[in-house]
Amino acid sequence: MRTLLIEDEKKTAAFLAKGLREARFRVEIARDGVAGLAAARTGEFDLLIVDIMLPKKDGWTLFRELREAGVHTPVIFLTARDSVRDRVKGLELGADDYVVKPFAFSELLARVRSLLRRTPTKSDEIRIQDLEIDTRHHRATRRGVPLNLTPKEFLLLTHLARAGGAVVSRKEIAEHVWDIDFNTDTNVVDVVVRRLRAKVDDPFKKKLVHTIRGVGYVLKPN
Repeated sequence: MRTLLIEDEKKTAAFLAKGLREARFRVEIARDGVAGLAAARTGEFDLLIVDIMLPKKDGWTLFRELREAGVHTPVIFLTARDSVRDRVKGLELGADDYVVKPFAFSELLARVRSLLRRTPTKSDEIRIQDLEIDTRHHRATRRGVPLNLTPKEFLLLTHLARAGGAVVSRKEIAEHVWDIDFNTDTNVVDVVVRRLRAKVDDPFKKKLVHTIRGVGYVLKPN
């Protein structure tokens, strides 16, 4: 499993790289945001671990430019920032997880493995009316039109589709898509659902993503 660690603190980078390599990960290190972005844009990595406070280009900017370039490698933010606002910002950008320093390496490793388990790898295809989801190739289309989904949007769409028409609660979505318990006042789930709707439903007459007030969301024909 190829991992790119973008971390400017030499001792931290060496410690994390050693632990990941002992866990049988292949690790490369970038010391600043510019070098990290250049390496990540090759698309050759299975996972990115990105510090937010980087020289030359911060982690949030790096992440945004990476997604704009069409690279959807899973990302874990690594930072000393621990405010709710900072966590929500990272997750709203579409990051897959957020680990706050200081932390035990065992926690990071557990989160890495959890993330990789959540990343779709099955070769199955899901079809709901004119919506087709290819989990192996990370593609979704409606009426043959490609949907340009972020990793979070794709994971959410796949989770809703696999529910088989059952209503999925906001709590379940938060736990499955981010593996984090959100405060009930946080609207990150609703934000991502709105973005998903804009791509899956807005351009088409038939709507598939529905809100069940006070309960959650469901993906099914009208």
